[in-house]
Amino acid sequence: MEFTVSQIAELLNGTVEGDGTTKVSRLDKIQEGTTGGVSFLSNMKYEPHLYTTNSSAVIIAEDYVPDKALSTTLIKVRNPYTAFTQLLEAYSQLNKQHLSGVEEPSFIGENSSMGENGYRGAFSYIGKNCKIGQEVILHPNSYIGDNVQVGDRTIIHSGARICKDSVIGNDCEIHPNTVIGADGFGFAPQDDKTYKGVPQLGNVILEDHVSVGSNTTIDCATIGSTIIRRGVKIDNLVQIAHNVIIGENTVIAAQAGISGSTEIGKNCIIAGQAGLVGHLKIADNTIIGANTGISKSITKPGRTILGYMGFEMKDFLKSYSIFKNLPSLQEKIKELEKKQ
Repeated sequence: MEFTVSQIAELLNGTVEGDGTTKVSRLDKIQEGTTGGVSFLSNMKYEPHLYTTNSSAVIIAEDYVPDKALSTTLIKVRNPYTAFTQLLEAYSQLNKQHLSGVEEPSFIGENSSMGENGYRGAFSYIGKNCKIGQEVILHPNSYIGDNVQVGDRTIIHSGARICKDSVIGNDCEIHPNTVIGADGFGFAPQDDKTYKGVPQLGNVILEDHVSVGSNTTIDCATIGSTIIRRGVKIDNLVQIAHNVIIGENTVIAAQAGISGSTEIGKNCIIAGQAGLVGHLKIADNTIIGANTGISKSITKPGRTILGYMGFEMKDFLKSYSIFKNLPSLQEKIKELEKKQ
């Protein structure tokens, strides 16, 4: 499908600088842009590509002033990244495969129901006493255990498993091979040095607008609930242990691990491979950097934590600048000692 640059600008509440009648039909990276493509520029590291790109249009900040002549048309918006995301969503909807109905073979258990306009792919399984909302998409080979509730418009991809008693909200997306509600890691040490499994009797609750990436595991609570609050976004390969609570609109990147009964506040950012021990409380708006280890609660909101074990980022960077110079400092100390 083709659209004019002016039509794109209208969708994004932007203005056109250049030829608004130019037609575009594709989304391109700015460094790989070709005629008919529309790109975006929000990170100024990529600014040199603006002057060489063959994209027909580029989405850019409304206050941007180019240093020299451009061969592309600009769509000026308040926030280029947000605008491009909006364009991606619109493009995705236009190209979305509208799935509905029931493919066979599939299974739905006793006393379970599914709302209107949904889709059950081949080999999908729904257990007993489940309540599935309207316009829910269950891709082939997805699994829903007994006593599960799934809200409206939620998408569960192939290979995902929603274990018994889980509660999934509206407009959630569970990506392939993710497991929601597996047993938490609970073992009691015995006098003979063996371990005895502790029954995991709780569940997992995902509130509305939660996204969970592929191969992520969210364990059920020992008792009570593991809770993922509204708007949380979780990447692939994340481990969330039993009785964890994740606050609203927090994002967690790949390979992060959160141990049991830790509570994460609202609007936090947890970067890749970060690790948190159990029974901590992390304040709202905390940023935890990549590879950071957290062993103590963070009670002051808005801090940025880095390093292993993690401490305030500016202090870590100061310490690191000293650490990397230790060999030369040692040599200077030796020289001074010789002069004494």
